[in-house]
Amino acid sequence: MEIMSKSTRLMVAAIQCGSTFFRFAFSLKNAWGQPFTQVWTGRSVSLITHKAPTCLLLKRDFTESLIGYEAEDKYSELEDGDNDYHFFKHFTKILRQSDIKRHTLCCDVRGRSLKAILVLEHFIRCVKKIVHQRIMGIPDDDIDYVFTVPTTGEENAKLIVREAAVNAGIKREYLAIVLESEAASIYCQYLKFAEKDTSSPVLGVVKPGTKYMLVHLESGTADITVHQKCEDNTLEEVLPASGGPWGGKAVDDQFIKFLSELVEEKVWENFKSEHMEDYLDITWCFETKKRTIKPDKSGSTRMPIPHALLKLCTKSHSVESFNEVIEKNDAHKNNVSFMSGKLVWKNDFFRGFFKKTIDAIVKHMDDIFQESEARDVKIIVMVGCFSGCPLVQDAVRKNFCNYSIIVPEVGDLAVLKGAVYSGHIPDAVSLRSARYTYGFQTWPEFNEDIHPEEKRVQCGKLSRCRDVFSKIVTKGDKIMAGFTKSQFFRVCCNRDNIVLECGLFISEKKNPMFVDDPDCKSLGTLQVPFSPNKQNIETLVEEKLFFGMTELKFTAEDIFSGLKFEISFDLPKE
Repeated sequence: MEIMSKSTRLMVAAIQCGSTFFRFAFSLKNAWGQPFTQVWTGRSVSLITHKAPTCLLLKRDFTESLIGYEAEDKYSELEDGDNDYHFFKHFTKILRQSDIKRHTLCCDVRGRSLKAILVLEHFIRCVKKIVHQRIMGIPDDDIDYVFTVPTTGEENAKLIVREAAVNAGIKREYLAIVLESEAASIYCQYLKFAEKDTSSPVLGVVKPGTKYMLVHLESGTADITVHQKCEDNTLEEVLPASGGPWGGKAVDDQFIKFLSELVEEKVWENFKSEHMEDYLDITWCFETKKRTIKPDKSGSTRMPIPHALLKLCTKSHSVESFNEVIEKNDAHKNNVSFMSGKLVWKNDFFRGFFKKTIDAIVKHMDDIFQESEARDVKIIVMVGCFSGCPLVQDAVRKNFCNYSIIVPEVGDLAVLKGAVYSGHIPDAVSLRSARYTYGFQTWPEFNEDIHPEEKRVQCGKLSRCRDVFSKIVTKGDKIMAGFTKSQFFRVCCNRDNIVLECGLFISEKKNPMFVDDPDCKSLGTLQVPFSPNKQNIETLVEEKLFFGMTELKFTAEDIFSGLKFEISFDLPKE
């Protein structure tokens, strides 16, 4: 069965910005199922990869910006003490912060700060430039852009990415935001239509009505959700994503912690600041070892140590050799040795760097399987770069041996390619589970039986209750793309009241009472000016909430004047 692209433009380009690496891919409308993925040459010509480090080198006067390997290489060549540049790493992890706002700051590697939205803007501008270098000849008005955002991120993550992308030169109407877990699920669902010769077990072959757990393991985090295949081959979100900081970086952190303890923290920090290129070589070497360590293989793991680190250690510890540094360390002298310029670990100890992270993933999966909506799930789909780790796969297979485990082809590219697919098939996800309760701020007639006295306000001859949360959607409700709900209310006006503020709020609770409750927060505000020549004693306003394919729209209309306003949300100012 052939599926046609629904994109109205010539090409779809997708950008996945993880906390550790970023990627991009694109496909043409008439061949949507064969995305072209950017290939990078890493720190050595032998390293060919589909991902590049999520880092930005930005000149402080904004006249120069570099990303990925180019940024790392130039930063490593800068003279120590060169203050003309910011170097940001892992900055997209801010998109998981629940309180991210327009003025939220990012810190560079030296602790200097800059507004996060500005860092994202310059990063996206660089990515966009690389995309155009790769696809020479296609004008920007013929490209739909899709950005992925963390599944467990807040609504504000979508807003800040959208605003940064628009500031970077991408037109709002050409831009879509997709959740990472949805993109991965779309990839698995449509792979058999896109790649007709694939032999990979994919979700396109399972029966409608089938539920499956999607385990998305990237460098920074683990996001786990439950989806269901619908009768029309679209996807329904059964359980919203949840997870934690259990991606590949958590393993990296355990390894770095070990090295810091071995050589002493002050030595390690000096090494990082004075020998950035050597530091990056160590991290890349560990990345290779992380992908190849086997679950049951005996023997040892070896890793070269840069001469600069050896020299710093022996000088700081006042010894002749690095072996003496190890011998002085009571915590680790029995865990590692040094031979021929390489650190040597027993494989059992080296696998210990992974244990805490993998145990957390397995426990969270088990917790989800205890949910009533997931008890009939028998399929586990593993995607993301960390899902390819042999130790992770082994732990999942052993702990969930009665489940069917699917690891699709190039699972590390599932989110990226799925994002491309979603640009061509925007209605691939038909039902989503509302992550919050959504409601409008209203001032209904005061009811002494339910409203507290301190909320009473007088509006003409009528007593009203201020700041009531008028619920539109309840957390957990199934929302279909295109779902719209509105309410009408009358606003008391006078000559001094020429602007009405219409507020949209979200809450973690299912039945919040007031918009200023601690668990509520503002998602956006519309200011509707009243027309002086048509203003009545009571003005009728319609507030409307529209759930689109990838974004939420909020409109407010003054019925008497005909004035109508729409917003793709401002971030909270506080």
